[in-house]
Amino acid sequence: MEEQSPRRTRVVLGEIAAQRRPTDRSHADLAEQTPVGEALVKGLVRAQLALALRLALVVVTGLGALPLLFVGAPAVGTVKLLGVNLPWLLLGVAAFPFLVGVGWAYVRWAERNEQDFIALIRKPEQ
Repeated sequence: MEEQSPRRTRVVLGEIAAQRRPTDRSHADLAEQTPVGEALVKGLVRAQLALALRLALVVVTGLGALPLLFVGAPAVGTVKLLGVNLPWLLLGVAAFPFLVGVGWAYVRWAERNEQDFIALIRKPEQ
């Protein structure tokens, strides 16, 4: 019996590479960390930082104004609701829903910033 050698198969990968979509220049700028990509990322970071600082100012103003109110108008501090002093209700109970609301707003607006960034990246060059 004669032993037959297995048939050789030639694999060509050049055709697969040619079928790829052309890469978007913005994606390449980000991946290669070019100055353009760096500027795009810095813009996103700057937008997120500005959002965080604005909402931090809202929290400091909202919660910081309450003690000032109680010092400036002592009669407000003596008001009782449901048998509990108003300062305790505002600082101990109402502060938490306020902080949750600010946190929810931050997440929503931060995601919007990221979606705007992605839209900028995906926008076809004109």
